[in-house]
Amino acid sequence: MADLKRAKEGNQDELIEKIVFINRVAKVVKGGRRFSFSAIVVVGDGKGRVGQGLGKANQVPEAIRKGVERARKDMKKIAMTDVSIPHYVDGKFKSGKVMLRPASDGTGVIAGGPVRAVLEAAGVQNILTKCQGSNNPHNMVKATMDGLRRLRTVEEIARLRGLAADGMVA
Repeated sequence: MADLKRAKEGNQDELIEKIVFINRVAKVVKGGRRFSFSAIVVVGDGKGRVGQGLGKANQVPEAIRKGVERARKDMKKIAMTDVSIPHYVDGKFKSGKVMLRPASDGTGVIAGGPVRAVLEAAGVQNILTKCQGSNNPHNMVKATMDGLRRLRTVEEIARLRGLAADGMVA
């Protein structure tokens, strides 16, 4: 039991944590303004597991900690080839839309801001992206996560259709 716990802790140490955006919000009260912070955080293992979280608190470090905690709970496995994604996909969240397109080896991550953070945490090395609609970091992160979670491998599609991966009936 202790070995299993240690293995889990060891796995947690290898996670990539990226802070996407920190926002300061003010609440006006009788004595003046009260400031608090929200932090969008992306956590991934660099091998195809990624999650995102939003933390809110009165201090920045506490907001980041809460965001990381939520992102770890949100982590899901995404379908990937060796260095890219298996196929073209559009991710949507509210008015934000992200186009994710596989790229050949050596291309790199062609993405901006919030989308880049998600893809790097997931471990994608070659991809082309385009953000359309809203450029709000909340919407961009969630749209990217939507696109990544909708990816399917050739084997998954073949199994769902009752075919072998080479196209022959199983």
